[in-house]
Amino acid sequence: MDDDEAVTRALAGDLDAYEVLVTRYSALAHRTASLLGAADEAEDVVQEAFVKAFRHLGSFRRGSAFRPWLLRIVANETHDLTRSRGRRSDLAVRLGREREPYGPEDPEGVAVDADGRSRLLEAVRALPEREREAVVCRYFLQLSEAETAEVLGVRLGTVKSRTFRALRRLREEVGREHLG
Repeated sequence: MDDDEAVTRALAGDLDAYEVLVTRYSALAHRTASLLGAADEAEDVVQEAFVKAFRHLGSFRRGSAFRPWLLRIVANETHDLTRSRGRRSDLAVRLGREREPYGPEDPEGVAVDADGRSRLLEAVRALPEREREAVVCRYFLQLSEAETAEVLGVRLGTVKSRTFRALRRLREEVGREHLG
């Protein structure tokens, strides 16, 4: 069942169809909330986002992509959470645990890679919120510029300029050798 069919069936009262969407996008929604700053509260943010998405499913523009629409809700919920906490968001990212680029026989390579990741994540955490959101969507979540614009509720040109500024700052902070 594709997203359009699941939305149509969910609007008709088929809760199993909505469960298909929840199952399909839970991991991505959780990752999005975590990367945007929800940290330990990501699960709560995701749960609230799915509840809100279900409540507002009738306002979903038919023919549009469900994924960016949902991620915008997740981003808004995360933003509300971090704003209410009154502190900068914390990107609790665990890169590299899914796959190790080096084998156990190359501990030096693993250490260098971990140090580079750590420096990059610290630099991303230090970015201004709007630039950090653009970088997280584009590079950590691998969304297109158009999807990022939809998720963040901004124009495409805004995504491009925020991403450009963020990458410039990251290059200055971390160094060109880590960003290519």
